[in-house]
Amino acid sequence: MQRTRWIGAGLLASALALTSCTSGPAGADAKQDATAELELWTRTTPGGPGEKATLRLVEGFEKATGHKVKVTAIFDDFETKLQQRAAQRQLPDIVMNDVTQLGAMHSQGLLREIDLSRIDSSGDLVEQGLNSGKGIDGKQYGIPYSAQAGALLIRKDWREKLKLEVPTTWDDLAALATAFTTRDPDGNGKQDTYGLAAPLSTKRGYASWYFSNFLWAAGGDFITETGPGRYKPSMTSKESTEAMRWFRALGCERKVVQPGAVTMDTPPTNETFEAGRAGMFVVGPYLMPRFDKSLGKDRYEVVPMPRGPKDATVLAEGGSVYLMAGSENRAGQDAFAGYAISAEGQKLGMEGVDGSTVQLPVNKTVDVTEVRPDPRWKTYADVYRSSGRYAPSIPNWTPVRQTTAETVNALMADCSLDLGEKLRELDTKLAGILQEQGIAG
Repeated sequence: MQRTRWIGAGLLASALALTSCTSGPAGADAKQDATAELELWTRTTPGGPGEKATLRLVEGFEKATGHKVKVTAIFDDFETKLQQRAAQRQLPDIVMNDVTQLGAMHSQGLLREIDLSRIDSSGDLVEQGLNSGKGIDGKQYGIPYSAQAGALLIRKDWREKLKLEVPTTWDDLAALATAFTTRDPDGNGKQDTYGLAAPLSTKRGYASWYFSNFLWAAGGDFITETGPGRYKPSMTSKESTEAMRWFRALGCERKVVQPGAVTMDTPPTNETFEAGRAGMFVVGPYLMPRFDKSLGKDRYEVVPMPRGPKDATVLAEGGSVYLMAGSENRAGQDAFAGYAISAEGQKLGMEGVDGSTVQLPVNKTVDVTEVRPDPRWKTYADVYRSSGRYAPSIPNWTPVRQTTAETVNALMADCSLDLGEKLRELDTKLAGILQEQGIAG
């Protein structure tokens, strides 16, 4: 299908140079054809379980609505290829991508505003999920279709052997981590186990990503909104400082974090937990099938994160349906978004053992146990709805996450560094990032 779409001059910039360049309602004058085939891009491995799950969802949509959809799965260089299409004025109609990509795509003029009155089932969305689709201007640019949030995985066999309870506070968590490190929970006569598995590498900002589960529970923040669309750095606040001091002590004083954590992203950290070298791991539900096979589902348990000084807030993430600017079939775009979040679409999206489009449902009328009777999934769903928090949809979250990761990593790697000094340096860097994005205030 031939498309002619005006996106805006700023889109010819580098795919990775995300700036504050914006455009108007790109393609608003495109001639509409409600029967035109929709082109959908999904960020997943071609031919893999994720693509197959998307095809199942699309098949259900086509049967329910009569609209036709062509699916393209792309994993490597997804953003670059999207930029190339934008430069050619041939954007796909729909993109299914990470919720954290909203700010970047909106700032480049790739997205059209969504009228929720035209999206079936939008009134059934979980509030924080719906809000995750809002841009910095408060308007709706994404519709979440899947969510996930962190919960605490614990080696149940170790905990029961040591006759200890499930932790409900940070003090409990620290005590259990110490016991797992010092009391030989695996019974091999060696001190070769640790309390907490943590991916604290700077790669892709993992250290910041993981630490957010503790920072927010303490009442701290990376950046704080000071007004509509305006933010200030917050890592030197009392709450943020105390969160960093407590978390750092796990590694520097208690020494309960696995060795080499500061060089690890998620793959080696996953192996650390499943190989029996660490007894706890804060992670989303997507690893349960793997750990059930490699470790055995009877040997570990899933529980809500223990309450911090403020509450038990954890990082929420997920995928969103983005309706791309300039589509010739806006009615079809709206219909797909509505189907993806409908009870039917959500349940269909959860089906599949090896791959699914939906981790946790975002439709509050859907009970995850209707499709997945395993009670651990309900634990995750309850955590998401009660305690999940998304990163803000600023124009570009990546430099905030990366810069904070570098500081968290440094403080965990070198216990002699002055914490206050490093956090002050971090806030200065964050102030510059906010200024560059035009959202400092």
